[in-house]
Amino acid sequence: MAATGGCVAFSTVVRSCQLTPPPSSGNLRPNPSQRQFAVSSESQFTTTVRGETKRTFGENGIFKEKHKEEAREGVTKERQKNPYELELERNESDEDRSRKSLKDYFEESKDLIRSEGGGGGGPPRWFSPLDCGSRLDDSPLLLCLPGIDGVGLGLIMHHQSLGEIFDIWCLHIPVKDRTSFTDLVKLVEQTVRSENCHSPNRPIYLVGESLGACLALAVAVRNPDIDLSLILANPGTSFEKSQLQPLIPLLGIIPVQYQLSLSYMLSSMTGDPLRMTMDKVMKGLTLQQTAEGLLKDVAAMSSYVYVLANILPEDTLLWKLKMLKSASAFANSRLHAVKAQTLLLTSGRDQLLPSEDEGKRLHRALPKCEIRRFNDNGHYLFLEDGVDLVTVIKGASFYRRGKCRDYVFDYIPPTPSEFKNICESNRLFMRATSPVMLSTLEDGKIVKGLAGIPSEGPVLFIGYHMLLGYELVPMVMNILLERNILMRGMAHPMMFMRKKEGNLPELSSFDTYRIMGAVPVSGTNLYKLLSSKAHVLLYPGGLREACHRKGEQYKLIWPEQSEFVRMAARFGAKIVPFGVAGEDDFGEIVFDYDDQMKIPFVKDFIKSLSEEADTVRSGLNSEVNQDIHSPVVLPKFPGRFYYYFGKPIETEGRMSELRDKDNAHELYMQVKSEVEKCLAFLQEKRESDPYRNLLARLAYQSTHGFDSEVPTFEL
Repeated sequence: MAATGGCVAFSTVVRSCQLTPPPSSGNLRPNPSQRQFAVSSESQFTTTVRGETKRTFGENGIFKEKHKEEAREGVTKERQKNPYELELERNESDEDRSRKSLKDYFEESKDLIRSEGGGGGGPPRWFSPLDCGSRLDDSPLLLCLPGIDGVGLGLIMHHQSLGEIFDIWCLHIPVKDRTSFTDLVKLVEQTVRSENCHSPNRPIYLVGESLGACLALAVAVRNPDIDLSLILANPGTSFEKSQLQPLIPLLGIIPVQYQLSLSYMLSSMTGDPLRMTMDKVMKGLTLQQTAEGLLKDVAAMSSYVYVLANILPEDTLLWKLKMLKSASAFANSRLHAVKAQTLLLTSGRDQLLPSEDEGKRLHRALPKCEIRRFNDNGHYLFLEDGVDLVTVIKGASFYRRGKCRDYVFDYIPPTPSEFKNICESNRLFMRATSPVMLSTLEDGKIVKGLAGIPSEGPVLFIGYHMLLGYELVPMVMNILLERNILMRGMAHPMMFMRKKEGNLPELSSFDTYRIMGAVPVSGTNLYKLLSSKAHVLLYPGGLREACHRKGEQYKLIWPEQSEFVRMAARFGAKIVPFGVAGEDDFGEIVFDYDDQMKIPFVKDFIKSLSEEADTVRSGLNSEVNQDIHSPVVLPKFPGRFYYYFGKPIETEGRMSELRDKDNAHELYMQVKSEVEKCLAFLQEKRESDPYRNLLARLAYQSTHGFDSEVPTFEL
């Protein structure tokens, strides 16, 4: 990719294995007046995109944006701001314009159909959208397998974000094509084998909805030795139980049924009108803007029916429904043979297929399967606003570039828009806690804010784990906003994997933690993080400290031997001790672990929970070990959270010294002592905070603005 002036020119070359050679005329060759795609047959096309932005990730996980125009003209003062902070300042309309919509799907589908000409369009073929971004090195291949529409633009709203981390190929099935399901399986299989032969260590992702999901399952069954990952949205394996099944005998004999079928499918694509209205209201639009938007949507829908009729003429719709029926039977009869890692995406308001119930069935039937539920979405999940496939993949830790998933090196930091969504979902909690951040400069001076946190890694944050980990969200968000530093938290394995299904919260409950950089706690992952100069968050007290007993607030419950000192010294990491206060102003434990273990059936329940996930410290004494449970907490009227980061402790140049067990233990106890001092400092100083109480803060913000920063005690 080369930059020239204010423009970025890039080209895409796609190798293809097709069922039959493409027509010599090159039906998908882009017309300059039309939207452009890169297509199969080793053809190369070039397009130019103005204002293109290239994203890069620093060694320590810091997100950076480099605008190509700035490379020539110089970086403006505004662009030197934290990109996450800039994103929070953007309004909703800016974000809406940057992403394609359902309208683009129909417009570009119309262009593709027009390019097929009158000769039937030829056989199925692969194309790679040119609106995909500049992808990461060694990106895995992603094959998009279409639903019954066959266009191959089902991921159009995700092309740009997916294209930054995948090499994307989309399968286009021309309107007049009558290739059977088994021949489509062979086509995809041939491509998969060819690409696996070309790059044997690169995983191949198969993304399919409805018919495409059946296609992905069939290919996985026939190729158990190839490294495949499946992403299946509302799979067509439930066709026999769907409302589409009765359409097959009716389409051929009742003409009006075809129009009803198109209208029904269109309503499934455009979504629930009431929910669409509420979405516009929630975006802060005025009543007039909302009404104008709805009128435009209604006008657009009338044109969509015409395009949909071109995508699925009556004979094509009948052919595709029959194909879906055979595809469903084929996939269902071979589910037991699917060995590939699978991510299921199911909609709660699917009007075409019973996807919610089907998701539960497939989750039980497929051995390496995770599920994500979208309760308020319809059948065409990828064409709905509010669904971001890349965010889903990140949250499920489903992205990898090698044979095995690497939580450290395969991690992709959150984009500013993803971070903005996380901020919005935690806005009330941030307002309630109104966190106070303090840090210590190199000269020992305590200052408000986070200026004392080292910018360059590796850095190891060691601190007190508040009750149920309530301190995590304000701390991670503020450090990212103020310093553009992403903390990579070492987390309990139950957030990432399970030994068996049971009563623990679904893995999807922890998606936000994974998006924000959490990794399973282990010596190997700590080694990888420090070697990559990351800012790492580690709680020696772990689950035992976060689920402490009555009267143990602000007590450090650490193992006796040092666990992190030598690893920090090996990479010369700075150790930043910190304390957090405020949990006793938000709740009080009334029913702890000791109380629960006295009740036989509760004791059995706790033991069953602990058997569902791996333990962290199986060989240590019972003081730091902890069964998985949740203490019962009585809420209090909210107080305030206080954070104090102590002076960084240097380990660089001390590796030889800290090889000695006694010296390492001495430093370990020094870090523990510093954390205790941080806790004592906060507990003392908060007594003089006039805004410790929520009512006092609300009164202050009522006169100074609800986005204003609330003062605290004097240092």
